Amino acid sequence: MLTLYHAPQSRSIIAQWMLVELGEPFDYHLLDLKKGDNRTAAYLAINPMGKVPTLDHDGSVVTEAAAICSYLADAFPKAGLAIPIGDRRRGPYLKWLFYGPSCLEPAVIDRMFQRPDVAPGSLGYGDFERVMEMLSAAVGRGPYLMGDSFTAADVVIGSGLIWGMMTKAVPARPEILAYTDRLQERPGLRRVYEQDAAFVKKLGG
Repeated sequence: MLTLYHAPQSRSIIAQWMLVELGEPFDYHLLDLKKGDNRTAAYLAINPMGKVPTLDHDGSVVTEAAAICSYLADAFPKAGLAIPIGDRRRGPYLKWLFYGPSCLEPAVIDRMFQRPDVAPGSLGYGDFERVMEMLSAAVGRGPYLMGDSFTAADVVIGSGLIWGMMTKAVPARPEILAYTDRLQERPGLRRVYEQDAAFVKKLGG
């Protein structure tokens, strides 16, 4: 049994997309962040941070979007969304999985809120332009980060880039634009957008 604790139009869409691409049956437990569903005692007992997403897989609870994607890719290898242990591409694959929350997301957030520049050595991601250059080069080799193989890394990085472009924080570089357009043509992501729109209506948004 897979259960996703999910709030529409939130970071939780990353895990939602991963589950849809996985092709395994799963249930939703919807949370309304505006009503504070994520701050109830019942939910805090599951995720003390009060954040989404949270995944419950037969009683094993996993939090943090990139960790959930990594966990699911390894737990369900038939989906082909992981680079297996022993494959030399496993290292680069893991790098991209964790580049999302450790470099891309904080760089975009700093740019969104126009935080003052600090010495690159003081930031885990270095500087914004270098992050964009690195990503442009990686996705430009395409069609996916790992070549012809769509993986969990594309779910994590792709989600961050799509969100960043929506906020205008990520520049519409040709390589990034082509990559995100390609991802948004995937039936799985289209299904996620449709589901999330229905969830917003269900919660009265």
